[in-house]
Order: sequence, then structure tokens, then C-alpha cells
Amino acid sequence: MAFDGITIAAIVNELKDALTGGRIYKIAQPENDELLLTIKTAGGGQKRLLISASASLPLLYLTEGNKPSPMTAPGFCMLLRKHLQNGRITHISQPGLERIVHLHIEHLNEMGDLCRKRLVVELMGKHSNIIFIDENDNIIDSIKHISGLISSVREVLPGRTYFIPQTQEKEDPLSTDFSSFQKALTKGHTPVYKGIYSSYIGISPVMAQEICCRAKVDGDTSTAFFAEAPNGGEALSSLYGAFSDMMVQVRECHFNPVIIYEKDAPVEFAPFPLTLYDSVSQKSYASISCLLEQYYAQKSTVTRIRQKSADLRRIVQTALERNIKKYDLQLRQMQDTEKKDKYRIYGELLNTYGYEALPGAKSLEALNYYTNETITIPLDPLLSPSENAKKYFDKYGKLKRTYEALSSLTTQVKEEIDHLESIQAALDIALLEEDLVQIKEELISSGYIRRKGGSKKVKFTSKPFHYLSSDGFHIYVGKNNYQNDELTFKFASGGDWWFHAKGIPGSHVIVKADGAKLPDRTFEEAAKLAAYYSKGRGQDKVEIDYTEKKNVKKPNGSKPGFVVYYTNYSMMIDSDISQLKTYTSQ
Repeated sequence: MAFDGITIAAIVNELKDALTGGRIYKIAQPENDELLLTIKTAGGGQKRLLISASASLPLLYLTEGNKPSPMTAPGFCMLLRKHLQNGRITHISQPGLERIVHLHIEHLNEMGDLCRKRLVVELMGKHSNIIFIDENDNIIDSIKHISGLISSVREVLPGRTYFIPQTQEKEDPLSTDFSSFQKALTKGHTPVYKGIYSSYIGISPVMAQEICCRAKVDGDTSTAFFAEAPNGGEALSSLYGAFSDMMVQVRECHFNPVIIYEKDAPVEFAPFPLTLYDSVSQKSYASISCLLEQYYAQKSTVTRIRQKSADLRRIVQTALERNIKKYDLQLRQMQDTEKKDKYRIYGELLNTYGYEALPGAKSLEALNYYTNETITIPLDPLLSPSENAKKYFDKYGKLKRTYEALSSLTTQVKEEIDHLESIQAALDIALLEEDLVQIKEELISSGYIRRKGGSKKVKFTSKPFHYLSSDGFHIYVGKNNYQNDELTFKFASGGDWWFHAKGIPGSHVIVKADGAKLPDRTFEEAAKLAAYYSKGRGQDKVEIDYTEKKNVKKPNGSKPGFVVYYTNYSMMIDSDISQLKTYTSQ
């Protein structure tokens, strides 16, 4: 969800409680468009405020983390240090529901006089900025300079007067009444939810859909419905009621931040629970800052790893497509060899009954002594029966040799496809850059990537996933084929339990039994992990094979991660691991 005015209202409410009265202790500019303020609070603690004016990801929240700063501070950072170092935050405000936050700061100048300044944070997508202004609204400086050549609406340059640009005719939702709401929602022919967010400041499309959902009005219905339908007035009243209730929540600061998860991935966040997503998981957070840090950390981790693994994914996908095409061609050729036994029988029958064929005959009917059925054998009229028999035996021999060669080749290619799909599955669950190192090494060892710099030994730092079952048993999940082999054949002992999704690529899951009998719940939780860390993730039911580790063998010369087993149990399970906890050593 974008940083809309309602989300910013929740942030401002939190910042007021945490930072009002605090003194700015440190000012850093870790990125070109980012500030990190360290503030000693009135209560004696210390807080860090991250402000980002990134065009792609503008942010504002309290954080526990720190970031390294450049050796030489940028000019804007030096200016803020000169004016605001040890300045006191007197107030934090938001004009209406604009995506703007004002940090009101008072400080002593070189002469010891009390001065008041404002740090204005505009969180407006590509127009985001951090602007430093004096008490007369004159711009002292900004983290981004916007000249008249860039924007015809407003210049953001030192010496210019600061103002909020009115680029759209939108109303303040906090001060609207039914009359103006009715007017806004009955003009034109546009979807209702679009009519809401395009008429009011600070309301995002998601919040507009939420208002419709609360009012039980289809957001995609045309606004013309309110004027034309018999029950249009009633629906409009219901919609205004939901709209007003939400604005009361905002005015009275009744926030309960949540992240919405679909298939264990964060897909949305909001300053309060959304009825729009009642059917999926919503996790509550104590503060909006905690939520934003967690949400964007997860999002950025996934994005960063996707970018880092793009080259590996392309190599695997290209090799996989090539092998699948080769395999399909080989299977079609194998189907052609199914005729080989027919040609052998034709040859044998011609050697037995060929004397019955008339000279120049184009066929011969003979009894197939294998099936006791009469069959018709096509003949070349220019050849004798013995020559026709030799022709069929030659065809049989050629197809037999082709079949024998293809049987070996198709097995090899199928193993290669399975291997590449297992690498693809490992790329899907990689979370850290070190997870990619082992996968890359496996691709190098398999000949898909050429090693650079000779036979340089690679150091592996990636570790398997480690969970603790509800009954206290340690469960380990391999992130890639190398880790799967390590877990199964070096880490696990014979009495430990081994789990794997049946017939699809996935991780090896080991439950350390330590001689104890596993309860049913632990079996189920381990099976859920095997389902989640496989290509079956997200399916309602995944079939999982499980057995004691002593029953799992690795054939000589087989590819990493490949095993065989002939004694096992199976169960059908879902891939929901939301109740499982990762293990953290004390």
C-alpha cells in the first residue's frame, strides 16, 4: 500500500508521543535522499528517525537500526547540523490528510537567540522531498532542488517561499459533510472506489475499497448508480456512514497497524485491520514504525534477492527449457521405436511362411503363432520373401539400437531436468546472498557456469533453516542440494526422521529424534515444512514421504540432493507453517 494520508496520520500520532520535547543529538545522511536523526527523548531514552525521500520508496518511521554514513557529510546534512544540532522538537503536525509531515524545531543561533525552524517531509512518490524552512516559510535548503525547468508548479530552491502545491481539486476528508460527499460521488460515471480516492485528499485506492467494503457497496459499481437506481440514495447514505466512521478513527487516532499476508508473503499493510482482507491472515503490530520496518524489510529482502539471483535464474531457466525440448523429442522418437517388435515378427513369419507368397505379391496373410491371429504382412513386390524378411529384420535392428540408446539418454535428460528443477526450487526459497553462493557453486560444478579465476575454493556460510516443533524437537530444512546432502548423510543419524515432498522438487527435512518417539504433531509439523519448502507450496494438500534416515540411500555418482528409498510412510498435508517458530539459540 502506498503511503497515503491515513498511514501518515498514524505515523504522526506515534511520532508526537515519542519525539515531542526531544533534542536532536545526531544528524546523518546515509543516502543522497535519506536522513537519519538520532533524538534524545524527553523521557531520557534515545530514538532514531529514518526519513527517506526516495522517488520509488519514500519512508518515515522510527527504527532501532543504524546505517553507515559517508566519510564526508553532504552539504544538506552539514547545513542541518549547523542549524538543528541540539535543537528541540516542539511539535509534529500534518496539514489535513496531506502526505506531508512538519517537524517543528526550536534552537539557539550563534547569538544565543531562540529561533524556530521546520523540517518538512513530503512523501509524494517521485515528488518526495525533505525541505528545511524558517518561521516565515522561506526555504533555507532542501535535499532535492527543483527548478522551474523541472516543475512548472513549484520551485524548491533556497530563498523561495514554501507552499503546498494544489495540483488537483480534492477536498479535505476530515471536514466534509454529506452534502459535499453526495456532490462528489454523484458526478460522472466512474467506479465508486475511484470516485472516493479521486475526490478526497490522502485516501488511497485500497482505503477507498475498504470504505466500500464496510458499507457493503461494490466498489466497481458506477457512481451513476446513486442517482439512477431506486435504492441508490440508501447505498450512498451507507457509504457516507462508513466514510465518516473511518474519519472518526483517524481524528481520534484509533490505530491498530496490521500487515496482510497471502501464502505467508506480505502483500499489504494498513493503519488498522481491513475487512477487505477478512479471509487472509492479518498480523497486528504495536506501532506503525515497527510495522513499516518489518514490512519493507521483508519486501526489500525479497526484491534484493530476486535481483541478485536474476542471472542464476536465467541460466537455470535456459538450461531447463533446452533439456525439456530434448526430452520431448526423445520421447517422440521412443514412440516410433514401439514398432520394432512388429517388424521382427514380420521377418520371422516371412522366414516361416514365405514359400506361400506368390511372385510379385504385395502382401502375405500368415498365422501369427504368438497370438494365434492371422495378420497381413506388407511386401515389396520387387523383392523375394527372404529379401523382404531381411528388410524387416534390418528395420527391427535399427529401431532396437535406437531404443537402447534412447532409454539411456532419456534417463539422463530426465535426471538433468529434475536436478535443474531442484535448483530452481532452491532459488525460490533463498533469503540471503550467502544462500546463492552454494547454488552458484552447484551450477559451476554441473558445468552451467564457467569458474572464474581458476580453482578458487568457495567458503560456504549459509546454514539450513532451523525450527523447533511444538513438542520441542529440532527440525532442519536444507536450502539447496548441497545442504540437503549434508543434512541427510552427514548431520542426521540413523534413527532421525527424514521428510520430502513426493515426486516434486523440494528440501530434505530432518527431525532430530535423539532416540525418542516422535509425537504425531511433530510428524505433521515436519511434513508441513517439507510441503512449504517444495514446489507444492500454496497447494491445499501435498503428499509427503517420510521414513527413518537409515532407509535413505544415495546412489553412486548421482547428482547433489538425489536419493532413493524403498521403505516409507506417506501423508497428505497443507503447507501452512505460520504456527511454527524458527529456532533461536539462547
